[in-house]
Amino acid sequence: MLVFLKLGGSLITDKETPYTPRPEVLADAARQIAAACQETPDLRLVLGHGSGSFGHQAASRYGTRHGVAGPDAWRGFAEVWYQAAALNRLVVEALRAAGLPALALAPVAAATARGGRVRAWNLTPLRAALAAGLLPVIYGDVAFDTRLGGTILSTEDLFVHLAPRLRPQRILLAGREAGVWADYPARTRLLAEITPRTLTAQVAGLRGATGADVTGGMESKVRQMMALIRRLPGLEALIFSGEEGENIRKALRGENPGTLLHR
Repeated sequence: MLVFLKLGGSLITDKETPYTPRPEVLADAARQIAAACQETPDLRLVLGHGSGSFGHQAASRYGTRHGVAGPDAWRGFAEVWYQAAALNRLVVEALRAAGLPALALAPVAAATARGGRVRAWNLTPLRAALAAGLLPVIYGDVAFDTRLGGTILSTEDLFVHLAPRLRPQRILLAGREAGVWADYPARTRLLAEITPRTLTAQVAGLRGATGADVTGGMESKVRQMMALIRRLPGLEALIFSGEEGENIRKALRGENPGTLLHR
């Protein structure tokens, strides 16, 4: 069983304080992933993570998501890469400490974009890592773009490109929110599920996010996942809190703590 799991930037960093990781959260997430892998021998996993208060700070300053032109903007492009890679190193260190064979695959080195979307991506190393029983780790990163010069590809952007090619059974998005709220920011009514039929009626509760986020908030995540679910029969996505209890472990084992997106 192939699963994509994203550790959101809001989960693994303090998005209100620039360049501040949450090491205790990283360590706990890694422990849960290791436990789930031991308990589910047929589980194959592609792990992604956001950039949180690392990459988003520099990206907001330079407007990298919307294009890159001129010396200052290209310096900003390099700075976003540096900060995203710095956080990725912390994530990989936590995974290794938990006994997981993590292998970071930087998107900027293999993927190119056109108009802010993945245009091409050499997936041979990622496929080989999965076949070898390793844990490939990708993350929101800069990319050279044939129209914009440069841009930023979020983890969700990467998952959208990967899903039709690798065909995961589940996409798990772990953040700080318990799921998708029907009444954000009041947070009194959590949606148990969202389907293509109910999406329009539920869209009012999808807006809103805290901290700098240049790659889209909850509404963008839900719409991206729902578009994939429409295209790929059998795919489901789960949006849930990675802070509560053993939610990451439960989600990897097939449980649904949070909001389930499905047909």
